[in-house]
Amino acid sequence: MEITRSQFVKGIRGTDAIIEDGVPVYAFVGRSNVGKSSLINAITGRTDMARVGKKPGKTTEINFFFVNNAFYLADLPGYGYAKATPQERAKLKKLIIWYLTYSGAKPKKVVLILDCKVGVTDFDRDMIMILNEEKHPYVIVANKIDKITQKEASAQMALMTEAAGNAPITAFSSKTGKGKKQLLEMIFS
Repeated sequence: MEITRSQFVKGIRGTDAIIEDGVPVYAFVGRSNVGKSSLINAITGRTDMARVGKKPGKTTEINFFFVNNAFYLADLPGYGYAKATPQERAKLKKLIIWYLTYSGAKPKKVVLILDCKVGVTDFDRDMIMILNEEKHPYVIVANKIDKITQKEASAQMALMTEAAGNAPITAFSSKTGKGKKQLLEMIFS
């Protein structure tokens, strides 16, 4: 899969016609500061598509990008840590859960992004449980592989594989692009 064209369509915070317009969706989810927007920019070959912030919690709505005139990438807000009030964090968590459970969305695949340096958090385990309960097909990306040693990466990948159950998992670096080909194949196969 080669991404040759991509553009921002809209951001939503609740019910919207885009959810049921029949265009296939690949949804990206993960905790705040895991690098979702950087990963989306890396796989699309654009540096300016998804907004990357210096502070965790920059994404506050579900952002849809139309890719190759064929499908959407949906960038969901981050869960867990964010520089926001507890009420704002709860609102973002509620939006994510609504999209994955109650909205009627049927993503072709959900891409769960984990931080290879941090490992699997309780929030990540909760997300895996939701994805399994809702029977969403998903893959796991161990992002930021460039930030740890090979030995640390092997140990983290083993722990992530254990937490993932049957979900496919791959290592990736948004910074270096390492693992991009495997990631694209895993997402779009």
